[in-house]
Amino acid sequence: FAPPRTARSHHATTTTTAPSSSLSRPAVTALAACSAPLHDASLAPGIAAIDAALPTLSPLLSELRSLPYFRLYSCDMLASCEYIPQDLFECYTESCEIYPVDDEDVPNDIKRADFDEHEFELDGWARWDMPSDDYYDTSQFPEDFTGYDGADVWRFIHDRIGFHDGAELKADEYDADDWKADFNKAVSGLHAMVSAQVVRLMGEKSAAEGGLDPDSYAWTDPTEEFARRLGPRGETPEAVENLYFTTMLLLSGVRAARDRLLMDCESGRVGDAGYCDVLKSILSHPLLDDPSIEAASLRLREHALNDSNNLWEARMRTRDLMRIMNCVQCNKCRFHGKISTLGLSTALQLTLGHRGGGGDVAKIHRVELAALVTALGKFSSGIDLCVEMQE
Repeated sequence: FAPPRTARSHHATTTTTAPSSSLSRPAVTALAACSAPLHDASLAPGIAAIDAALPTLSPLLSELRSLPYFRLYSCDMLASCEYIPQDLFECYTESCEIYPVDDEDVPNDIKRADFDEHEFELDGWARWDMPSDDYYDTSQFPEDFTGYDGADVWRFIHDRIGFHDGAELKADEYDADDWKADFNKAVSGLHAMVSAQVVRLMGEKSAAEGGLDPDSYAWTDPTEEFARRLGPRGETPEAVENLYFTTMLLLSGVRAARDRLLMDCESGRVGDAGYCDVLKSILSHPLLDDPSIEAASLRLREHALNDSNNLWEARMRTRDLMRIMNCVQCNKCRFHGKISTLGLSTALQLTLGHRGGGGDVAKIHRVELAALVTALGKFSSGIDLCVEMQE
């Protein structure tokens, strides 16, 4: 579910020196994960911190996905698309389909928490599907390269859910001095993560099958697709920088939710002691306490506080971003798209709240916490792929 959006204007590259963090690092002018220069130099120290941390953090995030708390989601897979007319799509392969797990495989604590926390704010950041007896498992149905073409959905996301009004946004949709550009940048980062996952899984499937049949798959060359989707001369030259930007928002969200996650761990909601040790290793990782990763959330919060009366637009469009996932006709892609989008919306909720000053972590639901951490794992995997493609 990942063809990139149409090309955007490539605005001038900044050459200013990035501010230093408390951990002294050289200024970054280009990304390890892409040869494109940075547009927002303030992100440079955080990018360097992420690159240094992922070799130890990514394996922990991958291991965490085996915990029921982070892999089980009650999700409406039959909801209708409300945004664009669609013909019935027949998936290229059976890999598009997913099925609910057996009822006894879902811990009662998770069911109880999800049913108890079903209420939502009408004007909130997210509106997850109402819980039911149907739970789906990300470990049973992990991300996959199915060949599904989600171009219509991504086009609607960028053209209709993204912000484009005003001269500044038309000139620079990702780095204008406006929270709307920050929103666009975060959504572009989400798209970049999905594109990175598609390229990685395309390569894995091609290697396992001795090549991909062009009659079954529209895209068969991972190197070519990386250049098109994520390369500096591709359709979104800033895609990888935006991937890092959204990763920083998720890291800030996890840090804000740390005490709540630890509380769930101590209460037994997360799982046994072994599972909690993995979560605690993530929550105590030095990257979460590195001030440089706050660059994205500080930028977003500063812009939002200057225009807090209009943040309802961001909340409304984030809810739309959640609901447009019902237009994804590959069920496996829809499932993972919903989780990733909920993770991003949770990070935005914790960063901004209703007025730009930050959200109340006590109001975050179990499914939102799970999606937040799961999305961080997806983004770290996406950056890992981008770095590998440069080597």
